[in-house]
Amino acid sequence: MFESGYEALLVALDPLRLLWLALGVLVGLCVGLLPGLGGTVGMAILLPFVFGMDPYSGIALLIGMAAVVHTADTFPSVLLGVPGSSGSQATIMDGYPLAQKGDAARALGAAFFVSMVGGIIGAASLFALIGLARPLILALGPPELFMCAILGLSMVGVLARGAAAAGVLATLLGVMVGLIGLAPQVGQYRYTFEEPYLFDGIPIAVMALGLFALPEMVDLVAADRSISRVSKLAGSRLTGIRDAIRNRWLVVRTSVLGTAMGIIPGVGGSVVDWIAYGVTRQTVKDNSQFGKGDIRGVIGPESANNAKEAGALVPTLLFGIPGSGTTAMLLGGLVLLGVQAGPAMVRDRLDVTLAIVWSLALANILGTAACFLLAGYVAKLSLIPAKKLVPFLLVIMTVAAYQATRHWGDILAFLAVGLVGWVMKQVGWPRAPMLIGYVLAPSAERYLHLSMSLHGFDWLLRPLVIVLGLLVLVIVFGSQIFRLRRGKGRRPGLGDMAGRM
Repeated sequence: MFESGYEALLVALDPLRLLWLALGVLVGLCVGLLPGLGGTVGMAILLPFVFGMDPYSGIALLIGMAAVVHTADTFPSVLLGVPGSSGSQATIMDGYPLAQKGDAARALGAAFFVSMVGGIIGAASLFALIGLARPLILALGPPELFMCAILGLSMVGVLARGAAAAGVLATLLGVMVGLIGLAPQVGQYRYTFEEPYLFDGIPIAVMALGLFALPEMVDLVAADRSISRVSKLAGSRLTGIRDAIRNRWLVVRTSVLGTAMGIIPGVGGSVVDWIAYGVTRQTVKDNSQFGKGDIRGVIGPESANNAKEAGALVPTLLFGIPGSGTTAMLLGGLVLLGVQAGPAMVRDRLDVTLAIVWSLALANILGTAACFLLAGYVAKLSLIPAKKLVPFLLVIMTVAAYQATRHWGDILAFLAVGLVGWVMKQVGWPRAPMLIGYVLAPSAERYLHLSMSLHGFDWLLRPLVIVLGLLVLVIVFGSQIFRLRRGKGRRPGLGDMAGRM
């Protein structure tokens, strides 16, 4: 296998294929920079162009784009407090507060470096897992996938610590919004008020932009200041790299976590991102500054989200089971290139599979280098006065919201969700739990229904379900136990969460 890997590396390093890889990286950077787009849109842009290409060049183009979207989407997450894509939502928890302190370049430097490391670890894990992941994937049924969704919901206890009631209520509100549309088990529409726009639910881009972007823009204009609360940038990209090296074991463990979660079909980038953030916060020493500008709150999720892309390729390539919209589009691209995903990818097309692994690693290196060069200049956006920056950003965000379904309802929903997000911010309710509830509600409902239909209540006794259930309990109660042992008697109020988002 190592000999085949060397031959695949030579194929990937062919100058023409490197050019296609670089073009894919460029498209991925542009897509990631624009809030609300994401890898699915990038794939949709590139698919028409891969028809007729040789498989290696076409794969280089597609993998180059997919690998770096979650690197470039760090820019809006840190600088604007706006999730660049579903996989960068947790980054804003500490990335945006760092930008407000004038440490935008430091946050970006750390994020890009750990994204590269996470991507390389993910690619190495993909190489090691080829041919070994089949038993794991086949062991996961609807009950285990339901527990993975519950695991994601358990992050609410971490994100809303000290504001538990507000966090739970925000999560329930998010779940209600996430259930708008067609109920899969009965085929009936709910909470739509007979409005056709709501039949498919509110798009995630609209939810993310409304909850996080619009409230920040309104407050910036009202305060008549720049994103940064200081007049001069303090940190540097090299400072961020040093932060990442000091927390190297955090980088390794969240990268491995991201790869492992990515392997599970149906677990999207949003779930991985929040779980990585929650695990980071639970496992580091002195997490009192999380949500206020702790660099480790950037390092954890950014390491995981790039590694997750490699993990998602395992079920995609070996079984034709896409784990996300991006990998679903990738499957279509492989068909256009004459490559059929499935067990034959290891048996008959090992050269193509290994070329994907090398393309993934090389794309992460190229994308990180490009972002690192741009970071110092882009970070200066945080110093531009709000009255000059916000009108431009509002246009970009409105267009990003509208492209979700290209229906006028997208803009109205963007404004309505933005109003809810602004009110939540003013009263000190955490907004992240609402987004988590929204994202996980459909998958949790679907897998619970399938579990009950197939197994009754017997699924509760499955070994992996029990393990995941115990892990949920550890996450929910662990932080409180650690806090009590450390003798932290102060219990922050609801207002403590207001400044985090």
